Amino acid sequence: MEQAKEMVKLAIHALEDKKGEDIRIIDIRQVSVLADYFIIASGSNANQVQAMTDNVEEILGKSGYEPRQIEGYRNANWILMDYGDIIVHVFCREDRLFYDLERIWRDGKIMEAGEFQN
Repeated sequence: MEQAKEMVKLAIHALEDKKGEDIRIIDIRQVSVLADYFIIASGSNANQVQAMTDNVEEILGKSGYEPRQIEGYRNANWILMDYGDIIVHVFCREDRLFYDLERIWRDGKIMEAGEFQN
């Protein structure tokens, strides 16, 4: 559990560092076995989305966390990064509105980034 929270904190920092927009954390522990947390963020274009993803991978990697899988990198409309305990979704704005993960996962608990700061 503490590992998942540490991963969330690092991922939020990495996304904010690359000017990620509308970063949301959803605690899905009570509604899914997929992961403990979803992190959802937006970028204004494909280059920013890729830069955000690269930064998450680099910062988490420096702390010893390697992704199980990364999908969607080439198109960069929606990149999914599966770290087991957390799943990071980085979208271009329009695609985020279209897929509306917040609505699909509304049974999860929306959390604030500040809840993961030490």
